Amino acid sequence: MKFFTEYITFNTKNHREYINITSDVSRVLKESGIKEGMVLVSAMHITAGVYINDAESGLIRDIEEWLQKLAPEGPDYYHHRTGEINGDAHLKNLLIGHQVIVPVTEGELDFGPWQQIYYAEFDGQRRKRLIIKVMGE
Repeated sequence: MKFFTEYITFNTKNHREYINITSDVSRVLKESGIKEGMVLVSAMHITAGVYINDAESGLIRDIEEWLQKLAPEGPDYYHHRTGEINGDAHLKNLLIGHQVIVPVTEGELDFGPWQQIYYAEFDGQRRKRLIIKVMGE
């Protein structure tokens, strides 16, 4: 089995952003030369996430509003008593998840219709990393 790893760095303009990274993951897969296997895509920070869904602007707005309802910015989270102010970002990470695994078949990401990979930033405007690890033959 072969492995190929690449890191992508983000420094978002906004505090929260949803970035379609499907083309980045496809590029890394092509560079790996792996034809059969899987790709792990994982946020390397606990205030960011990775998910698979439709690349439709209304849905992205729905996701943002849903997350804000479940983990709103500003409340007095216990985490804030440590001197931090990003308790909501940690909870949003738990809701979205921090990684996905995508099958690779015949050298392509083996998606269903409309599936795209997104990096979700919940505490941005600073340097963050993502790992893409391709595994297979």
